[in-house]
Amino acid sequence: MPQFTVGEKVRVLSQWPPSPPIHCRTPYYIRGCSGVIERYCGDFANPEELAFGRVDPINLSLYRVRFKQLDLWKSYQGGISDMIDIEIYENWLEKI
Repeated sequence: MPQFTVGEKVRVLSQWPPSPPIHCRTPYYIRGCSGVIERYCGDFANPEELAFGRVDPINLSLYRVRFKQLDLWKSYQGGISDMIDIEIYENWLEKI
């Protein structure tokens, strides 16, 4: 069952290194940044556990999160409505 809903504001966690060690699939440049849930993509086996060959990884909800370019890049000179969408698993997100 999805933890977040479309339109909800979320923040990407910024912890590093995570514990236990994982194969990180969350881009560094969005850690600690806030965005909005654009869509729920479904539940999938946790790729961070699959990368280590762990047996029976748990399923996690995957979301497409929309970020304003101006919020990500301090020197961004594009339009104020420019966005970037990034797919992020729920274990990297928190409600704000």
